[in-house]
Amino acid sequence: MKGLLLAGVVVLVLGILSFFVPVPHSEHHGVSLGDAHVGITTHDEDRVPPAVSIVLVVVGAGLMIAGRKS
Repeated sequence: MKGLLLAGVVVLVLGILSFFVPVPHSEHHGVSLGDAHVGITTHDEDRVPPAVSIVLVVVGAGLMIAGRKS
């Protein structure tokens, strides 16, 4: 069950990183009138809610424990 241990480490690291690293996303807003297109693209960086980060850390630790016991 080394795969379970490895998956636990990956989920745990992602959970810890989600506390500190914002997730970037872009949105395009525009209007098309015939052949003309007028628009703007906005870029935002939002953090994952803390509850999701905590769940990732707990699940990652649980997977690591389950993978180690086997």
